Amino acid sequence: MAISDLYSSGQHKQEIGHFANIVKIARADGKITDGEKELLIRAGKNLNITLEEFSLILNNPEKYPINPPINYDERIERLYRLTKMILIDGEAKLIEVALMRKIAVGLHFSIKRAEKICDEAIHLVANNNNLNDFINAIKKVDKD
Repeated sequence: MAISDLYSSGQHKQEIGHFANIVKIARADGKITDGEKELLIRAGKNLNITLEEFSLILNNPEKYPINPPINYDERIERLYRLTKMILIDGEAKLIEVALMRKIAVGLHFSIKRAEKICDEAIHLVANNNNLNDFINAIKKVDKD
């Protein structure tokens, strides 16, 4: 097995874990809206999730670990995508925010800062900040 195969496999496991987190957020309020379904389909394609994997993850997202990336910016980008899912229906429900905080800790953000980071993430996405602005703002909040 080539090194590239190992990396690809590890990368795909991270993508599956991230997709499972997005599904958990979408399902947190007990239903998946049409907007959430559209975002899940787009996210699945972007993360190279096969149709079979999509179905398995959609039915049982708890089965898949978070598998956070090592790169700090990539972890922030994952937080950005999760935040977009939370706000897809225009509001951040308490159950979704609570789950987001747990996932943020799983993405290796400090337990002490997870609440502040998630609150800022919601504020940034709600105000249509782009990914680059989001990354820079989250880095500032994570240092305070």
